Amino acid sequence: MAALRREAASSRSFFPEGTAIRTVYFGGGTPSLLPPSDFSDICAALADSFDLGGVEEFTVEVNPDDICRDGGEALLSVYRSCGVNRVSVGVQSFHDRHLKWMNRRHDAAEARRAVQLLKDNFDNVSLDLIFGYAGLTDAEWEQDIRKAVSLGVQHISAYQMSLDSGSMLSKLADRGRYAEPDEEVCRRQYFLLQDILEEAGFVQYEISNFCRPGFHSRHNSAYWAREPYLGLGPGAHSFDGDRRRSWNADDLGRWLEGEAKEGETLSDTDIYNEKVMLGLRTSAGVDAALIGESAEHNLSFDASTGRYSIGRRDRFVSDSIIRDYLIAD
Repeated sequence: MAALRREAASSRSFFPEGTAIRTVYFGGGTPSLLPPSDFSDICAALADSFDLGGVEEFTVEVNPDDICRDGGEALLSVYRSCGVNRVSVGVQSFHDRHLKWMNRRHDAAEARRAVQLLKDNFDNVSLDLIFGYAGLTDAEWEQDIRKAVSLGVQHISAYQMSLDSGSMLSKLADRGRYAEPDEEVCRRQYFLLQDILEEAGFVQYEISNFCRPGFHSRHNSAYWAREPYLGLGPGAHSFDGDRRRSWNADDLGRWLEGEAKEGETLSDTDIYNEKVMLGLRTSAGVDAALIGESAEHNLSFDASTGRYSIGRRDRFVSDSIIRDYLIAD
């Protein structure tokens, strides 16, 4: 806590004088593990160092069990008093057997209760789901999506499970104890996600993100638009909005010792690649002038905006499409 306060104070000059902060985001990790008093202290430190008077969106990530436990109401009360107006809850699944396999601390009943508690306290609730893992049937996945919709949330993020190097799941795969589902299974589940949410009135504004009109994540959208942002805490990344990216040590001990940020200066090629990669992740796409008007057939062109984007069904293979437009440095 003390190190975080010091870092906030020492970062006051990151933004030009007079810059009003538009979004604040607490996450990843599990911010809901913080006692209410610690959360309040962090918010006070931020307010001491930055102009938060114009914040439009203040998001906190939470786990369902932290909200449902004793003291959960106090946590929600502090969030409201500190100006939080958007909460993202990591549900992942509404099936107990899958939650147990994922080593989640909540069950399906707690997930449903947590979402209801959040809706009682906030007008903007986002819910995370995971698909594309062994054992998840199409019927179960459809139930997960429809349950999320029925709970009345404003935003849904859905991610295909991946094997991250060094993770427990990756280690199980290396030992032959876990096998990823076929690509066709994942494709089918992604299309199911698109169809059900579109039918329910959600807009897909990014590869993994869907919202009711007007409820897109302003914070994440700023990332994709290459707007400047400041990250505080171990492993946090920052960007000046132009050519400079920097990051903190991801080791807690090194960060506590105050090790200087590492960083890089982006080349013209880096900037081009970032604009293409980030822009094509979104439904808004990229300006035709960026990639040239002779784009390949795997992009859709909107003559009214002069922009190219990845077609709705092709978003499942967006990585391979985006790679076609990147330039080797």
